[in-house]
Amino acid sequence: MYNNFLKQEVNVFILIVGGTELGTIPGLSAAGSNPEAVAYTAPADAEVLWKGKPQIIDALPVDPEGHPTPALISRAAYLEAGFPVLIVRAGTLLPPTVPYVETAASPGRDPRRGKAVEEAFSLWEKGKMLGEELSKTQNCLVIAESLPGGTTSALCVLRALGYNGMVSSAFPHNPIPLKEKVWQEVSSFQGISYGSLQGAGLKAVESCGDPMQAVAGGLVEGALPECQVVLAGGTQMLAVSAVLRHQGYNRPLFVATTRYVVEDKSAHVKEIAQELGVEVYSAPLDFSHSSFPGLSDYERGFVKEGVGAGGAVWYAEKLGIPVKTIISRVEELYKNFSP
Repeated sequence: MYNNFLKQEVNVFILIVGGTELGTIPGLSAAGSNPEAVAYTAPADAEVLWKGKPQIIDALPVDPEGHPTPALISRAAYLEAGFPVLIVRAGTLLPPTVPYVETAASPGRDPRRGKAVEEAFSLWEKGKMLGEELSKTQNCLVIAESLPGGTTSALCVLRALGYNGMVSSAFPHNPIPLKEKVWQEVSSFQGISYGSLQGAGLKAVESCGDPMQAVAGGLVEGALPECQVVLAGGTQMLAVSAVLRHQGYNRPLFVATTRYVVEDKSAHVKEIAQELGVEVYSAPLDFSHSSFPGLSDYERGFVKEGVGAGGAVWYAEKLGIPVKTIISRVEELYKNFSP
């Protein structure tokens, strides 16, 4: 009875920050226009989420066009709902300045030159241990990510596991030819082909994925059955779902993202989710009336998702916070960063 009392309505928002060398390929990642800045992006996102401003750099992370990190959305939901946050470091070059759980992961390698995540299996086990432990005192784990270049590593994993749909992008014009070119080069170098790693989800991560995928998948698998798990993200979390399915995970999977990802006509979110048997929540964000182009341009297909924005909105909604309240708080936060 006492344990049940302690666990009542206790949830946590977990942000996994990671890295992959794919994030430095020009034109591939919205964070990768300046390769030197990529190392700072994920740690800075963790700092914005928890502390309200980056400490590792002196500016808000933005894309090449100046649009702000979706960490502002997650931060707004966090402030309005007051949910607890846990940062997990899984392969960033630089550590965040806020407290975090260390997995000792290395940044993901460029899979065109070698195995992407050599420690994929051990990272999965670490994720399982953490997921099991957290779920003993939590009703729900909301698992988010910040990893520049992650949609391309997601594409490679999906292709290796036999899924033909396209992933989303933080750009309004998805660089599909470049992503497909990367996959073809990965396939050629590593000797893997479309669907050749079916039934071997972790092998796909090891070959061409990223460390976030291994840790996130382990967290999900390790969570006790009575603990709900929400994967907060777009096609990157669908890739994690695919890895789980090909590791034999048959429990329900739930992905919470933004409507910008679901409505992305260049991607196949609904189709991939249906193939995987994944339920998808679409956060009804609307910045069309914003006076800030950095936010209103979300309606034009910029940024779309990241730092668990859709999952943070889902979480806040479950705690009784209206979406319009979160939108207003995002405006307020961004105003404080604007010149």
